[in-house]
Amino acid sequence: MNSGSIAFIIMCAALVFLMTPALAFFYGGLERRKNVLNTMLMAVIPLGIASILWVAIGYTLSFSGDGSWIGNFGHAFFNGVSMSKNSLHGLEIPDGLFGGFQMMFSIITVALLTGSVVGRMRFTPLVIFMAFWLVLVYYPLAHMVWGGGFLAKIHSIDFAGGNVVHISSGVSALVLAIVLGRRRDYARLEYRPHNIPFVLLGAGLLWFGWFGFNAGSALAANGLAVHALMTTNTAAAAAMLSWLLVEKIMIGKPTVVGASTGMVVGLVAITPGAGFVSLWSSILIGALVSPISYYFISVVKHKFGYDDALDAFGAHGIGGIFGGIMTGLFTMPALALEKGYSGAVYGSVKLLIAQIEAIAFTIIFSAVVTFIIIKVIALFTEIRVSDRAEAVGLDDSEHDETAYPTFMGLDS
Repeated sequence: MNSGSIAFIIMCAALVFLMTPALAFFYGGLERRKNVLNTMLMAVIPLGIASILWVAIGYTLSFSGDGSWIGNFGHAFFNGVSMSKNSLHGLEIPDGLFGGFQMMFSIITVALLTGSVVGRMRFTPLVIFMAFWLVLVYYPLAHMVWGGGFLAKIHSIDFAGGNVVHISSGVSALVLAIVLGRRRDYARLEYRPHNIPFVLLGAGLLWFGWFGFNAGSALAANGLAVHALMTTNTAAAAAMLSWLLVEKIMIGKPTVVGASTGMVVGLVAITPGAGFVSLWSSILIGALVSPISYYFISVVKHKFGYDDALDAFGAHGIGGIFGGIMTGLFTMPALALEKGYSGAVYGSVKLLIAQIEAIAFTIIFSAVVTFIIIKVIALFTEIRVSDRAEAVGLDDSEHDETAYPTFMGLDS
């Protein structure tokens, strides 16, 4: 055991925890004022659901056994998981701390997908969906990627959650948006963020928390953690500047919402390769992901007519896919997990092929299982609020609360 690494990972776990309430501010600011409380509660309810499920079955299904698809129940309720020693993963931090750090990832992941359904999905079916999604999508993917399962065996790599966190949540968000259908005023009214300072606050805290997310994924206080911290910050900075440049070219003015979105997509894109790619390539990854994400959000979404309300797919799905491919291109030989599996720019395409295969599998797996879960839930209960409830706002209709008591229906 290493006391420095233990202290570092405890801090990183706390930083990743902070990302979930940060996301609530980011999403809440982007949504209309009559739905802000519902939007924020959607984002923070995983603090309860995912935490309890992780302790009960999530950790053991993700990190026990040597199966290709999912773990076993050998460590249910953290049975046999030491809080002072490491006996399971060959690390210099206790097994319990490793499990606690990974728990924070499951919390933020399921929170991310709520951005696509705000303003129209009933809260109770969403809570039910979250529980089943964690068990049937997140835990299997975590095992397949980080628990020695199928995706690890095909030699794909994912430093901090490109497949497990961002592609899975982004693709699932897209499926939910399509199944639910558009909001009642979609394409007829312009949806504008109701509180841009909230958006910036959330994005800034996400950036702050992401240092724990990526640097902490080194699982020790070492040079790899320092490297991941630097690539993370560099990519986010490049993406923010790139997004503002795109806005200046396309609409003539840079915006705070654009800067905030650029930060987030840069952080998403660097996540799968933060500990593998060079610092100079992190600039390219950040600079290139913004125009791609911008295109999907401003053009592709409207062309195909799906209502991904807060662009969970456009930011996290697309950013995660792009980042995974870039990891296959730019992974340095010195940081590669296996000899011969470095980035394509260093002379071998084996890793790039493995990355593309893993991404394709994650997309298909997440989409199919999400579709099945939500359709089964819909057999037993209405998943969408009534037209009247949507018009009044979900803060009032779902929770009987109002964020702004003086609100007079200005965005109804």
